Amino acid sequence: MRDSKQHYRRVGIAVILGVILFVGGYEMGSNEGDALPSIPLSGVLNFAEPDGMNAVSDSSNLAELKTCIDAKGAEVPCLMDRTEISSKSDAPADFSQFWKVWNVINDKYVPTKHAAVSNQEKVWGAIAGLANSLGDPYTYFLPPQEKTLFEQEVSGSFGGVGMQIGMKDGIVTVIAPLKGSPAERAGIMKGDKIYRVDGATTTEISLDKTLYLIRGEIGTLVHLTLYREGVDEPIEVSVIREVIQIPTIDTEKKGDVFIIRLYGFPATGADLFRGALKDFADSGLNNLVLDLRGNPGGYLEVAVDMASWFLPEGKVVVREEEKNGAGQVYRSKGYNVFGDTFHFVILVDGGSASAAEILAGALAQQGVATLVGTQTFGKGSVQELVAITPDTSLKVTIARWITPNGTNLSAGGIIPDVVVELTKEQVEAGEDPQLDRAIEILHSGKFPVQQAGNIMATP
Repeated sequence: MRDSKQHYRRVGIAVILGVILFVGGYEMGSNEGDALPSIPLSGVLNFAEPDGMNAVSDSSNLAELKTCIDAKGAEVPCLMDRTEISSKSDAPADFSQFWKVWNVINDKYVPTKHAAVSNQEKVWGAIAGLANSLGDPYTYFLPPQEKTLFEQEVSGSFGGVGMQIGMKDGIVTVIAPLKGSPAERAGIMKGDKIYRVDGATTTEISLDKTLYLIRGEIGTLVHLTLYREGVDEPIEVSVIREVIQIPTIDTEKKGDVFIIRLYGFPATGADLFRGALKDFADSGLNNLVLDLRGNPGGYLEVAVDMASWFLPEGKVVVREEEKNGAGQVYRSKGYNVFGDTFHFVILVDGGSASAAEILAGALAQQGVATLVGTQTFGKGSVQELVAITPDTSLKVTIARWITPNGTNLSAGGIIPDVVVELTKEQVEAGEDPQLDRAIEILHSGKFPVQQAGNIMATP
């Protein structure tokens, strides 16, 4: 009798998913191109025009700097507390020292190796330094060349190697190579540190400048110098740039386990995921693995939609924290068609970032899924592109993402419930101990749960 009830429940789920697929397809067709620009992006971009600039007052009302005692017993200005969203003081800055340095450079500086720098280039450099003072690798100024790169990225008119990169501990790091990409075929792995691009040292340039150097004319070579954990010598790799086709999803049945592999969160991701869930419902299986390894993220709204299939209406998916405590809470839309009729494990690793971390964190911390793998990348912020002049822009972090249990994703990512390493040798041998452990957990019926502060525990 129980099997019969589960059968009818699954038929009902399949019907619901099928109806939503049809309605969703109809709505997409009738509203094509309307909604995308306003969808919030997790770790990607929103666009806005600049507000009016306010003049900075003189230094007569400067607040007194707090002092601390350093390791040698000397009294020094305290370091800035970077843990708060809002600044400690709104007191004006003393710009007289800036103009003094400006005048000293103009009066005394003699170029050594390079050609003389124009006044406009000095201004750009000063603005870049202002952005860099925030200590946030995702907030930076885009002078004309970098702005052109960004416009190419938005339009897709470039050749690349097919990998997502980000800043990790101040070093340009591969989040994940895309499946079937030139980067993957060249042997580039998640976690690789990019030290040089065609001879340019990445520690001396911005993240966007690194992207600019990696991308280029389709069919041309780019040479990368990489450092990999566990490998003593640097790795030299040459990759041919191609038009990059980004995969989204595929599915597989392995015995009594249904596996969904999700490679990104593009605008079409919600409908593709809905179709994969319908295939799961039609399969008659009740063990599900969602593989988010190497998934660099994408649209926030897509992650919220995906989480809604497993959470009751109103359950928190992620909280957005903006300056001065503002922000909003993103909650489940309450599709929740599966209820408690299935077992669920999510695979994550150091290549799981942004929207992938939001989805994994929500489903684990709401008690729906168990996380297996290794610690996620830790990219939980939103950037806005603000036009400064017609030729320049500022990309600035405007919010950070907090999971249901209070984890700040940018402060180190998420530690899975069950930590399982995956070595290069295992990958080359075709082994996958992380997936094996996930299947073992599904069969055992014992599911570790997320606790506050990423503490691992088994009830």
